[in-house]
Amino acid sequence: MDSLTLEQKQAQFNEFFLIGHALKVNVRTLASDFVLPEPEQLEEHMPYAFRIASEMSAIETQALRPLRNLSSHASDLVNYLTHQSRKIDLMMSYILHQQDDPNYRTESIRFGGGGVVINHDSELAVGTIAELKLFVTEEAAAVFCYGEVIACQQEPNGYPIAFIFTRIREQDQELLVRASLHLQTQQLKKRNQSNQP
Repeated sequence: MDSLTLEQKQAQFNEFFLIGHALKVNVRTLASDFVLPEPEQLEEHMPYAFRIASEMSAIETQALRPLRNLSSHASDLVNYLTHQSRKIDLMMSYILHQQDDPNYRTESIRFGGGGVVINHDSELAVGTIAELKLFVTEEAAAVFCYGEVIACQQEPNGYPIAFIFTRIREQDQELLVRASLHLQTQQLKKRNQSNQP
C-alpha cells in the first residue's frame, strides 16, 4: 500500500462500505519521518490493552464454537457462557476506553473497513500519517491502527478528513466491517419502524 498513488489509495478506500456514524476517535499525528512498522510488527506497537482484548476475543470464539454443535441439552450452557462472555466484553470495553485520550479526541463522520472520515478543527495535509484509536461502543470494542490522510477539505463546521488504514490487523478490519453492517441493520430497522402507521 505504501507505494500506491493517491488516486489508488482513494479508490481502495472507496471499495469498502462506509456508514455515517459518530465514533470516538483518537488521532495523534506523527512526524513526517515516522517509519510505519511492518504489518507483522504492528502488535508490538499497540498499547497492551488492545492486544489482550483481541486475544480474549479469539479465545472466546474458539471456546464457544465446539459447544454450539452439541445436543439441545448444551443450549443452556451455551447461553450461560455467552452471557459470561458478554460480561467480559463489557469489562474489556471499559478498560479499552481508558485508552481514550481527550487531548487527541475527535468524532468520526463515517467509518468502514477501509478507513474513517473524521471531523477535525484544523487542516491536515494529504499524506500525513497518524496513530488512530477507534472506540466502537456498540461492539464493546476498540481498534488501534495507523492511517494516512487521503482527503481534507474545509467546511463551515471544520475539516472532514479521510484516513485510509495503512496498518491494521485483519481481525480489527473485520470487526469494523461487522460493526458497520450491524449499525446499518439497526438503522434500517428504525427506519422501517418509523415508516409504519
